[in-house]
Amino acid sequence: MAINLEKGNTINLNKTEPSLVKLRLGLGWDLLSTEPPIDIDCSLFICKHDAQQQPKLITDQHFVFYNNLQCPQGAVVHQGDNRTGAGDGDDEVINIDLNQVDPNASELSIFVTIHNDSRGFSCVNTSYIRLYNEVNDKMIAEYKLGKEFANESSVQVGSLVKEGSDWTFHAVGAGYQLGLGDIVAGYQ
Repeated sequence: MAINLEKGNTINLNKTEPSLVKLRLGLGWDLLSTEPPIDIDCSLFICKHDAQQQPKLITDQHFVFYNNLQCPQGAVVHQGDNRTGAGDGDDEVINIDLNQVDPNASELSIFVTIHNDSRGFSCVNTSYIRLYNEVNDKMIAEYKLGKEFANESSVQVGSLVKEGSDWTFHAVGAGYQLGLGDIVAGYQ
């Protein structure tokens, strides 16, 4: 049974799913019935920590999103942009091969952003991030993004943090009124 995460929760993925080597991250959303389509995007920053312990991109190519579908090692692969959220199940997917992640990486930071739309998440009925064991298709955890982000255009959903040989997921749940370019600048 999948774990329902809330802001501030942490889960050791390797203890929860000992055979985990390939992780699938799914983003899904449904609009309120009265709203026109909205393009919500999932992106991932592959980071190392600087001298002040702040996560910074290893290189610009370690930012995986709709215009850079994979990192240099091929360990993180975005499966493409869904611009409407139409259909059932996950609307955007990022695959992560944990064994192939750059050895300098200490954190994979996950953001969800609204593309060129000022409505914020108030027009979204439901949205979530799900973590799956890619090998056996088992859902490990789900983090539902609630109405607390009604006026935000971006949310740092969480971070995958490498602790020794284990990976943990920290549900951050921090909303911002920033565009994707502003977020990228903070990681450079």
